[in-house]
Amino acid sequence: QVQLVESGGGLVQPGGSLRLSCAASGFTFSSKAMKWYRQAPGKERELVATITSTGGSTKYPDSVKGRFTISRDNAKKTVYLQMHNLNPEDTAVYYCNAVQNAWSAHEAGYWGQGTQVTVSS
Repeated sequence: QVQLVESGGGLVQPGGSLRLSCAASGFTFSSKAMKWYRQAPGKERELVATITSTGGSTKYPDSVKGRFTISRDNAKKTVYLQMHNLNPEDTAVYYCNAVQNAWSAHEAGYWGQGTQVTVSS
């Protein structure tokens, strides 16, 4: 069956870095665009990174641009989110999402269970 399993979350101090991973199985990973979302308590889910199926194009909102980098390894069926210069506002549960159309806002796709990132001193 389809699975997306996130890992790499944890507690990090402000200014620190983390790399999240999302391992995929049960579908043709290389044909799917991948996204990372986050959701903080009491807040709406926020899209923080998008990468096309080949990895040739990426997109970030202003809130993380220059600090977050999404990448993928289609041979390993894994997408990554490298996060630098983290601040407390980045605290959230981070989810990966597989979709057919990278630029559609309305496609549900497949979801992982999420990994907690906490930025605190």
